[in-house]
Amino acid sequence: MSASTGTSASASTAYDAKFRVWRGDAEGGELKDFAVEVNDGEVVLDIIHRLQATQAADLAVRWNCKAGKCGSCSAEINGRPRLMCMTRMSVFSREETITVTPLRAFPVIRDLVTDVSFNYAKAREVPSFVPPPGVAAGEYRMQQVDVDRSQEFRKCIECFLCQDTCHVVRDHEENKTAFAGPRFLMRVAELDMHPLDAAGESGLDRKKTAQDEHGLGYCNITKCCTEVCPEHIKITDNALIPLKERAVDRKYDPLVWLGNKIRRRGE
Repeated sequence: MSASTGTSASASTAYDAKFRVWRGDAEGGELKDFAVEVNDGEVVLDIIHRLQATQAADLAVRWNCKAGKCGSCSAEINGRPRLMCMTRMSVFSREETITVTPLRAFPVIRDLVTDVSFNYAKAREVPSFVPPPGVAAGEYRMQQVDVDRSQEFRKCIECFLCQDTCHVVRDHEENKTAFAGPRFLMRVAELDMHPLDAAGESGLDRKKTAQDEHGLGYCNITKCCTEVCPEHIKITDNALIPLKERAVDRKYDPLVWLGNKIRRRGE
């Protein structure tokens, strides 16, 4: 009797949700409506998998860990960039139509899968850490506060939600050549504040390249990148704004300007 009651109670939590999913490829496509069963505790990715299993076997979707750590299942859910595996169905009402579309800032390959190679190209443009001269690997020493500061940025799972939501690339395709986007400006900021990075000694000015080569000036600190970060990295406050401040100090500080002028005269 008790077993039967438990089964009935469990079944009562299931319902059919209204989903609107984008289907198509690089040539074009459209939103298609589906009614898909939802059970207690499920996330959007569960429903997309059920949709594949029951109604749309050819639906293309990228995913891997289903634990919010690989960044693969990025999509736009009701217009907001999110990880499908971390978006619980309980945040939506049962009457709501849930729209799932591919990341808008990147070219569509098929259905919910986009070509994010832009991001890997930008990653290769950021010069890597420059080891300090005369210090062997394993002998690096730095203050714990500097370790903690960099560690926040190392939490990035490269879901590229921040890249997708940034209006500089989202709304202006022509900016992609000159703008690295928040994820990679954050990488520049991390290296620039690293106490052991010897880029300056090798002739690399990370603040200058941030402005001249990675498009730091395009960022107008709307904090939209921070708002969508699933790792809760304070991209704007802890990386982009400090990098802008250091770049401005370097470029416009009158003492720095005077020192550069004197140095050039002596050459």
